Amino acid sequence: MTANASSPVPFASPAAADGVPFVETPVAYDGILLAGFGGPEGQDDVIPFLRNVTRGRGIPDERLEEVAHHYRHFGGVSPINAQNRALKAALEAELGRRGIDLPVYWGNRNWTPYLDDAVRDAEAAGDTSLLAFATSAYSSFSSCRQYREDFARVLEDTGLGDRVTIDKIRPFFDHPGFVDAFLEGVRTAIEGYLADGVTADAIQVLFSTHSVPTDDAVRSGPRDVDWGPGGAYAAQHEAVAAWVMDRIAAEIPSAGDVEWELVYQSRSGPPSQPWLEPDVCDVIRELPDRGRNAVVVVPLGFMSDHMEVLWDLDTEAAEAAEEAGLAFVRTPTPGVSETFVTGIVDLIVERLEGRPAAERAHVTDLGPWYDVCRPGCCENIRAGFKPAAAGLAP
Repeated sequence: MTANASSPVPFASPAAADGVPFVETPVAYDGILLAGFGGPEGQDDVIPFLRNVTRGRGIPDERLEEVAHHYRHFGGVSPINAQNRALKAALEAELGRRGIDLPVYWGNRNWTPYLDDAVRDAEAAGDTSLLAFATSAYSSFSSCRQYREDFARVLEDTGLGDRVTIDKIRPFFDHPGFVDAFLEGVRTAIEGYLADGVTADAIQVLFSTHSVPTDDAVRSGPRDVDWGPGGAYAAQHEAVAAWVMDRIAAEIPSAGDVEWELVYQSRSGPPSQPWLEPDVCDVIRELPDRGRNAVVVVPLGFMSDHMEVLWDLDTEAAEAAEEAGLAFVRTPTPGVSETFVTGIVDLIVERLEGRPAAERAHVTDLGPWYDVCRPGCCENIRAGFKPAAAGLAP
């Protein structure tokens, strides 16, 4: 199979190359590319890793060290690589159980093993039609388009763009396999508080996700839809959070009095640059004035318990709750739960068989999301558009 970088969708399989929103034609992929963010695995890795994350932004090491202490607190080791090793093994096991003979190649954007090496390994093994699963569920520059730009960069830098194609699994923010862990976690937390005598109107649920620059947020998703002030990124989170709380209220009648809110965490830009707000810790500090005495923090934007969950929620948000005199529960991420891993393979199967969009699993009115990203989707206004796989050019 020959990739065509000049087609409407660069480096795509023939079924996706013309830019249809949903690929409803079966594709005989011969490998899965598990695309991760990456993380340091020792103290000596921390600053080089952060240089990779911030490449091109001219941030001095002294400022990087301000972020490095999060990693140094945990011995310089991010849990994300171990989590992706576990996810790779779980995917391989589930694919094998279902009789799907596809190898899983794992590569990261910012640390070893790198995407470049994963793609080279796939091509050397004769696996040249790849279906990528990026370890982020939502639409934004950093959670979707940046992965797609990296796929294109890798194919150009390795010289494999004429032999390897990379399609990408759709953003899976409202797939049942992904949202199940959040539903179960919120249900368990609220039931626990109610059993302890906390009234529903004294409980606050905070759905937390990674903040992004406001300029990036408003450009997330297709440009021909008005998504509101936070773009498709915020709209997707809001839709999933509302679905979870509607389900909880239907199952636990008194839980209809539980208030919820979408909050943000982990901002890293300069104070002069607007990022999505409110911050999770700022909201927690306000909750006693709202009459709350218990908080449920839901890491809705995250697949697994990596650094942003362990530090920003389990450490900083938990400390803010303690200082405010609030009971605190942080609910689980999907991790490598059976439901989530099965859901990922379901997403793979829908592309293998070219499942019609009308038959694809989703829980909100926004889904199912597109297989091929639309023109102008998720622009980074500071860097502009770069070549990107799995989407139409702007």
